[in-house]
Amino acid sequence: MAEMRTIGWYETVDLPELGLYNFKAKIDTGARTSVLHCEEYHIEEENGHKFIQCTIIDDFETESTRVIRFPIVRQGVVKSSFGHSEIRYMIFTKIKLFDQLYNIKLSFRNRSGMKFPMLLGRNFISKKFLVDVSKYNLSESSSL
Repeated sequence: MAEMRTIGWYETVDLPELGLYNFKAKIDTGARTSVLHCEEYHIEEENGHKFIQCTIIDDFETESTRVIRFPIVRQGVVKSSFGHSEIRYMIFTKIKLFDQLYNIKLSFRNRSGMKFPMLLGRNFISKKFLVDVSKYNLSESSSL
């Protein structure tokens, strides 16, 4: 098995296919799936395939938004840490961490009340990274 890199309790990531760069993502080993904040979304069906269209904030300083549209690869019921179940729609995209691109499965949810717009869950972290909760942003400092 390849040597795993260490990440901190949050990291700065890029989601190039979504046009998001220098994005803060909290590492959440308690969450199974990774999730990205979206203001709103709706599901469309075209030629027998489902797509999710989301409004996402691409710059948190200016609060500018963009609309993205991706094919849904899976839908499932996710239980929150508060015990509430909801349907989540997931896409496949790319994430850049430590100047390396990885595949990631992302779901969307309104996280406006949360400090971090994105969570990286254990499905993404597993077999790639070790988490050192005493550190943060190790991927950003490695590219300096």
